[in-house]
Amino acid sequence: MNPDWIIPDWPAPAAVRACVTTREGGVSLAPYTSLNLGNHVGDVPAHVAQNRARVRAALPTEPLWLKQTHGLQVANAAQAQAETEADASVARQPDQVCAVMTADCLPVLFCDQAGTVVGAAHAGWRGLADGILEQTVAAMQVPPGQIMAWLGPAIGPDKFEVGEDVLAVFVADLPDALAAFQTIKPDKWLADIYQLARLRLARLGVHQVYGGGLCTYTDATRFYSYRRDGVTGRMASLIWLADT
Repeated sequence: MNPDWIIPDWPAPAAVRACVTTREGGVSLAPYTSLNLGNHVGDVPAHVAQNRARVRAALPTEPLWLKQTHGLQVANAAQAQAETEADASVARQPDQVCAVMTADCLPVLFCDQAGTVVGAAHAGWRGLADGILEQTVAAMQVPPGQIMAWLGPAIGPDKFEVGEDVLAVFVADLPDALAAFQTIKPDKWLADIYQLARLRLARLGVHQVYGGGLCTYTDATRFYSYRRDGVTGRMASLIWLADT
């Protein structure tokens, strides 16, 4: 596996394997330098294909590459096809690789304590507010208290400036979410997407939550950031059950 990739630091069962790619180790040219995995951002298709092949070489099978829409669909990795419209997937069979792509949005990886099911969710602010994490937990079909989650690289709380509309959506659904917003000027706040995710997971009964703290915006060497660069690539957060 590429040494530049991030391995989640969480007490997942031995059968659970996971990683997050960085922007290092691919063939794409600027502004997609270099391991861009998104085929929808304007990069040369042949370069994206080569990058995906490099990722595939480190995995047991081809990842389930989704067509992400900031929606609430959760795909079953055993049944879904490539480019299925969904923003999360779950897998129960060995070597089925769940994948989500991000470049500021929050990737969340899931597993249960018994190592029988895994999942990956793409949570931009809209998907997070609408309930993509809740939908993913429900699709796992295990008690929330047996689920653990890992929060991957996303735009950090010092860089995620939002308007009153974003604050209002979260607070209307979960008043405690107000604690995740810091006023910086009239009608503008800094939002902590990690804290928002933790609050929503806690409401579900998912209290084993790890990760957070890797800011895509500030670490231009390792991470793509849409808000920082506009035209940019995508990283992938991947999780699967090993065939033991």
